[in-house]
Amino acid sequence: MTVKVGIIGCGGIANGKHMPSLKQVAEVELVAFCDIEMDRAERAKVEYGTENASVYKDYRDLLADEKIDVVHVCTPNISHAVISIAAMEAGKHVMCEKPMAKTAAEGKAMIEASERTGKKLTIGYQNRFRKDSRYLHQVCENDELGDIYYAKAKAIRRRAVPTWGVFLDEEAQGGGPLIDIGTHALDLTLWMMDNYQPKYVVGNSYHKLSSMKDAANAWGAWDPEKFTVEDSAFGFITMENGATIVLEASWALNTLDVGEAKTALSGTKGGADMEDGLRINGEAYGQTYEKNIQLETGGVDFYDGTGDDPAVLEAESWIHAVINDGEPVVKPEQALVVTQILEAIYQSAKTGQPVYFDQKG
Repeated sequence: MTVKVGIIGCGGIANGKHMPSLKQVAEVELVAFCDIEMDRAERAKVEYGTENASVYKDYRDLLADEKIDVVHVCTPNISHAVISIAAMEAGKHVMCEKPMAKTAAEGKAMIEASERTGKKLTIGYQNRFRKDSRYLHQVCENDELGDIYYAKAKAIRRRAVPTWGVFLDEEAQGGGPLIDIGTHALDLTLWMMDNYQPKYVVGNSYHKLSSMKDAANAWGAWDPEKFTVEDSAFGFITMENGATIVLEASWALNTLDVGEAKTALSGTKGGADMEDGLRINGEAYGQTYEKNIQLETGGVDFYDGTGDDPAVLEAESWIHAVINDGEPVVKPEQALVVTQILEAIYQSAKTGQPVYFDQKG
């Protein structure tokens, strides 16, 4: 079976992940490209599309194309929900780039659209497909850590503020590093814990370094006038079963303790972290131990084993779920909880009060 895919939004994440990954999936044909800047859509067609692929400026015209089976939504956060819902109502399965939506209400509406139309919906959390993530998930599934009651979700950059596109625009994105990279760390942590029942959240966000002029930065100095999102945000999350998660997210922080899309877990039987590769710790025969997991499959000069690109594995898994009518690895209900927690951290930061969740809602 051939799955015909359309791309809506041909910017950075589409070029960096979605299109090159889909191009490597044997069952996929990239048949349509849409972007408000037509030249970007045209370039995408030339590099990734079939010979007769279509190019559009308005996503609604792409959705009217009946030959398309699947749509990947790679636009700013503000339009994730409206485009994804319209795509499902037009009969397309949807892979939406993270975060699921700008608000939890929009995320709920996306799930309702999926249920109403019978079309599949998943969210682009490709870090689940990393070797270390897959290994640690097996460890957790096999109950090797026991009851995981404390975790840290880490997404800390020292000076790596994205200065292109709309990353610094709160209206378009809904936030800064918390919703951009903190979302990955939180998704990994909840997935490992298999715990999607938050009770309450306390959070703080900061605009401390964002006002700096001529600041050191991986992508060049940012414009303080355009930096309307937080530069750092931190959340303390208490789950219904009493477990605690600390979430750290920053694009610019005076620290050497950096790391992105990482989790650390502490359970009743053992612990694990991604601080120096993947490490598992525990106790046996009256002594503590630490295991460093060797994830490279090489051992031969000039050969490091198979690539296992997480983005390609994500694309393959998603397309095969469509073909085989299976369940995607990233379930929209899981992604919604991530969005709900992020939204609660922002709300707590603004009000100075904890935010409680109504599980009945």
